Amino acid sequence: MSPGADAGEKTEQQQQLPKLTASEFRQYNRLAEHMDQFHNGFRLSWNEIYMACTTNQRPRSMSLRDFIAFALRFSEHLEMHHSIEESYVFPKLARKMPAFRKQDELLAQHRKIHEGLDKYAAYLKECKNGERELVLRELKELMETFGEVLWKHLEDEVVELGAENMRKYWTLADMKNLAF
Repeated sequence: MSPGADAGEKTEQQQQLPKLTASEFRQYNRLAEHMDQFHNGFRLSWNEIYMACTTNQRPRSMSLRDFIAFALRFSEHLEMHHSIEESYVFPKLARKMPAFRKQDELLAQHRKIHEGLDKYAAYLKECKNGERELVLRELKELMETFGEVLWKHLEDEVVELGAENMRKYWTLADMKNLAF
């Protein structure tokens, strides 16, 4: 039997995996749910900042200083989140899952996000330090340089960590040892 035939058989077997019980699904889906909670926080912050930029009006509850601080925290939290993923989470997952390896799409998305995020943060820091005036239209343009890839990335990671994908690579016993 050739190596290609083995790979074809495995793919066919993976497609015919038995249906998960509710308990098994929860165990396999745990990381996706956890990641989605973090990502929902980023989505909410993004939407609040972007809405302000679109309407050209800060939220009424925020002073200019508060808004700049909020927008900067978004970038700091996203930077920290990606740093933790790249240092601790992705290396563990990459042992069995190709999507989390250095050359794959998820890390490429991180790089693309940070190209724009770095400019966004630099702009906001200049506004915070009084070096320039905050112009919401300009902030919106900066957000748009990385927004599409960010939103795709937030979804792609959760899909990769979803139960049906995780079960292809990990046993239930493995899942208990994947604590992040």
